Amino acid sequence: MSNDIERLNSDCTCVTLDRDALCRAIEKAVADPEFCQALALTHPYLLSAQPVFLTKAHAERMQQIIWAIEAIARLPQYQSAVLGNAAEIAQYRPGPIGVFMGYDFHLGEDGPMLIEINTNAGGALINAYLLQAQRACCDDMNLAASMRISLDALCSDFVASFDGEWKRQGRAGPLETIAIVDHAPREQYLYPEFVLFQRLFEKRGMGAIIASPAELAHRDGYLWHEERRIDLVYNRLTDFQLEQPESAALRSAYLAGDVVVTPNPWTHAVYANKSNLVLLSADDQLRSWGVSDDLVRILKGGIPRTIAVTPDCADELWSARDQWFFKPTAGYGGKAAYRGDKITRRVWTEILNASYVAQRIVTPSTRKISIDGIQHSLKADLRNYTYDGKVQLIAARLYQGQTTNFRTQGGGFAPVFVTDGASAKICR
Repeated sequence: MSNDIERLNSDCTCVTLDRDALCRAIEKAVADPEFCQALALTHPYLLSAQPVFLTKAHAERMQQIIWAIEAIARLPQYQSAVLGNAAEIAQYRPGPIGVFMGYDFHLGEDGPMLIEINTNAGGALINAYLLQAQRACCDDMNLAASMRISLDALCSDFVASFDGEWKRQGRAGPLETIAIVDHAPREQYLYPEFVLFQRLFEKRGMGAIIASPAELAHRDGYLWHEERRIDLVYNRLTDFQLEQPESAALRSAYLAGDVVVTPNPWTHAVYANKSNLVLLSADDQLRSWGVSDDLVRILKGGIPRTIAVTPDCADELWSARDQWFFKPTAGYGGKAAYRGDKITRRVWTEILNASYVAQRIVTPSTRKISIDGIQHSLKADLRNYTYDGKVQLIAARLYQGQTTNFRTQGGGFAPVFVTDGASAKICR
């Protein structure tokens, strides 16, 4: 990381978020004058008032790593390896490749390192609104390019990805109705974003509903919500293989090809299962598949070593546990994930009896923020929202603790300002 960027993340503690502009934009979108005020009360740590600074070189490096992964994911040998032990439903590939892929990075001493991949990464639309509600708070931050963000252009790009998924499944007519589906959606932390997506789709001429999978029915060759036919499901479920009883109608319609689902079980198996990182960080395996030295070098420098936790390596991993982070292969949101130095013998036994990977710890970068004139140091990770390998938006998450949690004062989603730092001045 360049010294100028480190300096900005350490010393530039002025507030760039224009909360009034943010609220005006959100309330206009949802046609509810109390929406933003309610959001501030129910989600006090969702949005940070201060940005994270990133070099252009690091942004480009993350894009390189993402392109390398997506290139390898298209290889028949890779797909055979990752789908070999996947659930039966993951073998079905209807065509869609997944909207809002989330590639999460820590910015280590040697540059960005991929921590994990998510197939239903939340926050993209919220971060689009957040990024366009920023103002410069320094005389010369050299950030003009990253601050000239068109919300309408971003939203158009997002909507185009859904249309792309529709066409990838061979649909010729217009995409008319989208269902945003999650378990008990009104209870989800990012439910406000569901509302924003609903309004976005409606503004672009489509019908949109927010529903639980239990509210859906599969009949007469279509998926239905009450008497409304659903063309496409924007899938926010963490029931990745549609195994739960309430997902039965969605599963049936999906396998029959009667509805487009994005992201879908195939996408999750190919990209988001944590055990895939074992393959992606295995140089010899990649070379045996004919992967070029350039791609191998990019992944070697961009993915921390990841290995499967097995009885054969249990003693070695336990002895050096403070160097590893342990993650369940089908986990999400940091659930049941542990830093090695925090593990007890009881937890270690649970890990050995489940399906886990161990990943070399990459210490996240930090961002100093000011709260009531007092500086606090928060950890930061970087999420790249992508479609078809192309980065649509980069956002940061600021937090304290083991994983991102949206429970840290001053933390939450933060806009990312990309700069070369050449003429940045410190602001307070």
